[in-house]
Amino acid sequence: MISTGPTQLEVLVNGTGPAVVLLPSLGRDSYEFAPIARDLEVAGFCALRPQPRGVGSSTGPLDGLDLHDLAGDVADVLATLGTGPAVVAGHAFGHYVARVLAVDRPELVRGVAVLAAGARRFPSSLTARVAKCSDLGLTDAERLLHLREVFFAEGHDPSVWLDGWWPDAISCQRAAMSATDKESWWPIAPSPLLDVQAGDDVFRPADTRSELIDRFGADLVTTVLIPESGHALIPEVPHEVARVLVEWIRTLD
Repeated sequence: MISTGPTQLEVLVNGTGPAVVLLPSLGRDSYEFAPIARDLEVAGFCALRPQPRGVGSSTGPLDGLDLHDLAGDVADVLATLGTGPAVVAGHAFGHYVARVLAVDRPELVRGVAVLAAGARRFPSSLTARVAKCSDLGLTDAERLLHLREVFFAEGHDPSVWLDGWWPDAISCQRAAMSATDKESWWPIAPSPLLDVQAGDDVFRPADTRSELIDRFGADLVTTVLIPESGHALIPEVPHEVARVLVEWIRTLD
């Protein structure tokens, strides 16, 4: 547990070596990164999984926050553990926090891996369907329909995401996104970027796959496409994600 003022952050740690921070998607927890964390440990890295406020045992104020506040929590973890500069990998919503951290505290970040990041602009209807995926008031059958169509590629089991949602964190993170000017971080990349795209991600249509490399150039951005995976990505192909991360991190040296 990392204590910073009124905030208590649970951090799961696997291994020793250069630090790799794994940040979960909207309203999700870091527990589901376990296979990736173990693969990183075997490869000689220290995998850090800080739970966001309102998730697991992490607590702290949830109102009036923006993405800079949430990125500050990750910075506090790195500073307290003395493990920076680190590679910071964020899944979907988590990549917002990762990139904001790189902008706010570049000395703590070696590189940013964005995992199944949505396009800069995607249909608002998808946001509404994500809310239904995590709406515990709906039946499992209803939620499975949305999970299958929004998050998971064909052949993967969406039922693994019936659990693992944290309603208070969802509200906090949605409000933080709304409170943050996207222009304060999206056009900025102080460190190398790895853009890991899911081949069947409805949030990242094929005609948007070059967004980051078009903005920042091939010298800064490495793009990897993982076929037969959806926006969920982490529970679908964890070992493939870990392999791509390890290969890219080693190029940073």
